[in-house]
Amino acid sequence: MKFTAVGDVIISRRIQEDYEGIGELAELIGQGDVRFFNLETTLNKEGECYASQASGGTWLRSDPRVLDDVKRFGFNMTSFNNNHAMDFSFEGLLKTLESVEESGLVHAGVGRNLAEASAPRYLETKDGRAALISVNTTLEGQMIAGEQTGRMKGRPGINPLRVKQHVELDKEEFALLRRIVKKTGLNAQREIEKREGYHGGEKNCDTETVGGIDFVCGEETRVVRRCDERDLLRVKKAICEAELQADYIIVSLHSHEIGKAEKEEPADFAKEFARFCIDNGANAVIGHGPHLLRPIEIYKNAPIFYSLGDFVLQLYNIEYAPEDFFEQYGLDGRATVHELLKKRSKDFTVGLMTDKRMFQSLIPYWETENGELKSLRLYPIRLSMNGNRSEIGLPRFEGDADFMEDFAKRCESYGTRLSKSSDGSYECHW
Repeated sequence: MKFTAVGDVIISRRIQEDYEGIGELAELIGQGDVRFFNLETTLNKEGECYASQASGGTWLRSDPRVLDDVKRFGFNMTSFNNNHAMDFSFEGLLKTLESVEESGLVHAGVGRNLAEASAPRYLETKDGRAALISVNTTLEGQMIAGEQTGRMKGRPGINPLRVKQHVELDKEEFALLRRIVKKTGLNAQREIEKREGYHGGEKNCDTETVGGIDFVCGEETRVVRRCDERDLLRVKKAICEAELQADYIIVSLHSHEIGKAEKEEPADFAKEFARFCIDNGANAVIGHGPHLLRPIEIYKNAPIFYSLGDFVLQLYNIEYAPEDFFEQYGLDGRATVHELLKKRSKDFTVGLMTDKRMFQSLIPYWETENGELKSLRLYPIRLSMNGNRSEIGLPRFEGDADFMEDFAKRCESYGTRLSKSSDGSYECHW
């Protein structure tokens, strides 16, 4: 089987049919039997849905017809299980779900209940059947789909990969924290509520919760993050189910969280999760979310793309926003979106739309045989940062991409070497 994929498609307006470069990209993407992208917006008509009180960062909404434009690149598989899925509340999520279903794109990760959201979805191709499972680590609690019960309908939402975090302090630091909490009475009400059965009841006596964060007495000072065992089990079961039905299993992972102190490095829990998926039968993990490139790892002869960056980036093309967004920046709904985005970006000097890394991306093309990786080639692309307004944020193939040198060094630390070919693409070696 053959595969192509891209990362985030943040699309806020229609794409003109004849923009320069779309034909070449469609040809590259079209090499795959399976052709994946992450849809990072909601689809609903103006005035149709209420905005949520909070968003994934920006309240993203697009006309459902943008799917027609995205499909002209040749994609046939997607997920919108990301931090923007609930920007326009439950109705916006369901409207997006309906539009994606009507488009014919195979999708996973969002459903009318948790069973739907977590189920594998299948794409039929001439060379085999591919399964998609989708999870998201960048989420708020209200986004999570609910289970059905005997007397309750399930809740619409996403398939989550919750990350449990606590801070470990050495004995001296933990004793100091406990003295501060006791002296200030910071947790007095919480302690009463715990005795009354709230907050999960009593916890280990070596744990102190401050501001919703658990601090644990340990041997060293560090932050510990682990994937929720319930979510891991659900993904494992989905992979097991897909093994019966499909020739190739893809897991889509939306994760903004960083490792160490830079965006380019995936969080340790994301690496552990990706390898967990491969260990349990998945054939590839496609990461997206941080809007820039993260390294590629070949683990047990299966590709892990920790982030493929952006394929379309149109953050400045939202046409309206809820009052909540204006209030975040000391404005109100009488201001224009232009004024809002200008203030947010400090006069258009900071933010994703000013960072060249967000406009550097690639399209991987890989071939497999009996689920085993045989070859992997990368096609660098660059999104337009300036020029006419209709083309800003749209991608083109770049045969001499200067950013690939730095990307190659990052991949080397994961055991993946890149060599440049005469056509400007890069072959992966492992």
